[in-house]
Amino acid sequence: MPDLLRMEADAPSAIASLHLILVALADFTGLRRLVGVRRADLLVIDLAERVAALVPDACVATVGRDIVELSFAGDADALTSAIATIEAGFEQPVSIDGEPHRLDVLIGAASLSNAGADDIRLIEQAEQALAAARRTQAPAATGEPIAANEAAIGRELRAAVDADELFIQYQPKLHVRQQRIAGVEALIRWHHPQRGLVLPNDFIPQAERTGDIAAVTLWTLQQVIADQKALVRNGYDLPIYVNMAGALLSDDGFVTQVIALIKDSGARLGIEITETSVIQNPDRAIQHLQRIAAIGVAVTIDDYGAGLSSLAYLKQLPATELKIDKLFVTQLTSSHRDPLIVRSTIDLAHALDMEVVAEGVETPASLALLTVMGCDMVQGFLISRPLAFEGLLAFLRDDTHLAVATTPRSPLERLAAVRARA
Repeated sequence: MPDLLRMEADAPSAIASLHLILVALADFTGLRRLVGVRRADLLVIDLAERVAALVPDACVATVGRDIVELSFAGDADALTSAIATIEAGFEQPVSIDGEPHRLDVLIGAASLSNAGADDIRLIEQAEQALAAARRTQAPAATGEPIAANEAAIGRELRAAVDADELFIQYQPKLHVRQQRIAGVEALIRWHHPQRGLVLPNDFIPQAERTGDIAAVTLWTLQQVIADQKALVRNGYDLPIYVNMAGALLSDDGFVTQVIALIKDSGARLGIEITETSVIQNPDRAIQHLQRIAAIGVAVTIDDYGAGLSSLAYLKQLPATELKIDKLFVTQLTSSHRDPLIVRSTIDLAHALDMEVVAEGVETPASLALLTVMGCDMVQGFLISRPLAFEGLLAFLRDDTHLAVATTPRSPLERLAAVRARA
């Protein structure tokens, strides 16, 4: 329930009161991790639009990154009714870029009769009410670190697979020269019943230590196979790439099971592996990767440059793609050395007959520079944040990616023109 402060003035009760309601996103930090910083800055607009639709007679304004203000006149029943309407309205998901999301909100309200109107006092009382609502919200909305109890997380993860708490989001990869989506990466998420959204960096390392990573990976493959077939039915025959832990590449039984699962499905899949996962047990890992590649599964070397690179292993891997770690991409336009590393990596990969994917592309300037360097594909929040399957279909259907490369003010167009004249 929202906190509510009413201030009565010495005036007849028949005179309508001024009401102020503050509606805030309960877990803005968690939402920012989910949709990205750029999209998170626009969430307050989504919040305002939903509130304005719910209470059309109110004056609605955004007053912060995650707070919307409603002001209107009426009796006490009008205020109570507006609060109840807002609470009920946010029980339904809000569409964010074609993808439904539940926005949990906190409400603080204050009321003052017209005869004693004092805008500053009214605002201060509403802010105090909202602060009280924040203090009393459920612990699940406080962003409790997942690493607080790794043993508990391990136990809960085993149950999460059976309880349907895991889900997949997909991030598209844009082929720069062809201006088309060339594939998507599957990213696993965990909707924890108490902790809220849990991202893979917070539970995958623990799953690798406990051995639960095999069950999680098989569950992921099964979901991805079903979704890849659904993509085909909707007219988008795109490969979906799944991350595979290094320990699993050394497991004969697991690799045999994966090969049978993929081969029987007929789905177009790829796997992403890190350099370090191969170095741990190179002979067996390379042998298993060759078996996987032999059935038509594309192999991508992920996070290149973030670990201990070995050219000896690199030339032996049956990989068709090399993905440059976002550590280098995010500082591409602000560092003197990173562009040299990225350019040399692109040239090396091309010499080994591999295409290059740059991950972590978030600005038009980075995209433009990567294009000039000859990078084949890009992935990152500039193209799209990770999307649920229905959101991915909407993204593909609307050709959203084309806007990145065709806007006249994009550095990509200007630099591409310069390159063509050179």
